[in-house]
Amino acid sequence: MRTFDIRPVDLSMQGVVQQKIDNLNKPKGSLGRLEELAMQVCLVQQTLTPCLSHPCHLLLGGDHGIEREGVSLSPREVTWQQMLNFTRGGGGCNMFCRQHGFDMRIVDVGVDHDFPADVTTTSLDSETACGHIIDRKMAYGTRNFLHEAAMSEAAYEQALTVGAELVDACVADGCNILSIGEMGIGNTSPSSIWMYLFGNIPLADCIGAGSGLDSEGVRHKREVLSTAVARFTLQHPSPTIPEIIRYFGGFEMVTAIGAMLRVAELHLIILVDGFIMTACALAAVQLHLAAKDYMVFTHCGDESGHRRMLDLLGAKALLSLGLRLGEGTGALCAYPLVDSAVRMMNEMNNFDNAHITKYF
Repeated sequence: MRTFDIRPVDLSMQGVVQQKIDNLNKPKGSLGRLEELAMQVCLVQQTLTPCLSHPCHLLLGGDHGIEREGVSLSPREVTWQQMLNFTRGGGGCNMFCRQHGFDMRIVDVGVDHDFPADVTTTSLDSETACGHIIDRKMAYGTRNFLHEAAMSEAAYEQALTVGAELVDACVADGCNILSIGEMGIGNTSPSSIWMYLFGNIPLADCIGAGSGLDSEGVRHKREVLSTAVARFTLQHPSPTIPEIIRYFGGFEMVTAIGAMLRVAELHLIILVDGFIMTACALAAVQLHLAAKDYMVFTHCGDESGHRRMLDLLGAKALLSLGLRLGEGTGALCAYPLVDSAVRMMNEMNNFDNAHITKYF
């Protein structure tokens, strides 16, 4: 069984970090959220001179059995079609990775499709994997959780391990900050159920339009998910956290949880994207509360309940741009703000060196 040794961030240098921030030649608190970000990164890295190196973006693909129940406007084949599009550099996440200098790694952990041999690789080496799909397929999509658990205990453990291995490969290339994107038609459904079960929020308030369902589609989705939860609760009156995660989660989602936990174990920074990845962060925090210390929540989207899920985590998103593409686009767009916070600590002068009167 894969275990994670995750410890809370050491707060012993919080005072000296705050002192440095307050002595930069600016009015106290005038850089707002950037100052909060700088504090977080400094504490994670335990330094007054933080740095960001070799940012990596993991794009995880997997299909969902629940999609067969008509809970998504997009058909299942869009998952594999978009995965191929990513290998050609044509996705939104590709564009933002190029813009912000991210090493992007595309990983099949459960797509219901056999990709051509010339676009797949089993190597985690960044040069070999570039422009290819890393093959870590666990099955051709999860099972339909309306009738049974989405994955077995063995598959759940495998997904956590794959997530950790992907992070280790990035770290081997010098990475200390990661973002995660997902491609999996139907994955708002497990996200909504996790939100309901972990947050004790009415299920109807957790369910939204996903990729664009109309009002009748949302009604149908609520009916399907309500039935699935009722059956699960009847069979599991006192479920454990892992049981909830594996019964409803997708392979790409549990792999993301494994990656988030490994990031926290290694004291790195993880950029958490929109509704799906926030649900994965919520699940990760259920497993290891201290994992939240290493998370930067980047974007609050329009999916129903996303803001409430952030509230459950006591988190404030950096951006609210109405993005609902997935793929980790919100995290990639927010990266320059984290970079600005780090540059503030390293490049701004202080009052003494600038010969400016400190007036507070």
